[in-house]
Amino acid sequence: MASIRLGTSAFRATGWEGAFYPAGMQPRDFLVYYATKFDTVEVDSTYYRTPSANVVTGWANKVPAGFLLAAKLPQVITHEKCLQDCDADLKAFLDVMSIMGEKLGPLLLQFPYFNQKRFESGDEFLARLKSFLPKLPSEFRFAVEIRNKQFLTAEFFDVLHVYDVAYALTDQSFMPRISEIFEKFDPITTDFAYIRWLGDRKAIERVAKVWNRIVWDRTAELTSWVDVCKKIQRRGMTIFGYFNNHYAGFGPASVQLFRDMCAANGLEIPQPPTVERPPVEGWLFP
Repeated sequence: MASIRLGTSAFRATGWEGAFYPAGMQPRDFLVYYATKFDTVEVDSTYYRTPSANVVTGWANKVPAGFLLAAKLPQVITHEKCLQDCDADLKAFLDVMSIMGEKLGPLLLQFPYFNQKRFESGDEFLARLKSFLPKLPSEFRFAVEIRNKQFLTAEFFDVLHVYDVAYALTDQSFMPRISEIFEKFDPITTDFAYIRWLGDRKAIERVAKVWNRIVWDRTAELTSWVDVCKKIQRRGMTIFGYFNNHYAGFGPASVQLFRDMCAANGLEIPQPPTVERPPVEGWLFP
């Protein structure tokens, strides 16, 4: 049976030291430690700029075989140039991310909410997307996230299916509930599923600024997501799922809660890969 890989959006955040990472741990050791707990991560920093080869080499060296690192495409592609005149940017990003080798997971095109000044209609956006997707090399896996609910049409999902690109399923305050999407469409558009639990950023930031504890009970919402994952897994597809701190207050705890809920419902959750920790001065655990 296909597995569910669960991790967090980014592997560091304000409040994680002492709550997730042992107090006093050096930031250079965070990813090594993270990989002892989870088998995948979605890197957020690539959204701001293409990382250097040294940075990606460091990521690859710090995680074991079997770990998969997903990453966002840079905003210069998805936001600033919005898929136009960005061939060189795309190539530069893919070239450097290929350093991850077999440890590279899906790559996410996260689009912003588009107002009518940017795209007058969903058809205009879809035309732009259709002209870009053929440029994506088949040796990589890609997912697309959109934040305009009116762009969710049968043709949109058909286009993703044609080009073997995943639709990023999201739990986000201003997007339709996942049950509504499955009622209208088949949003599984390739041979894997990509899920992002994002929540309500504005609402949760009114009660939390440090991300070290659960402040929002999401058990009811996650119950419906367990059902979704069961449906997807029965289709033989691996699921990549990432929890943002803004979903409930503390990404790692959300992962553990959902793991436990999935396991209780008979879903296969792989254990993190065995890690041979490199010698680190002052390493806290033998």
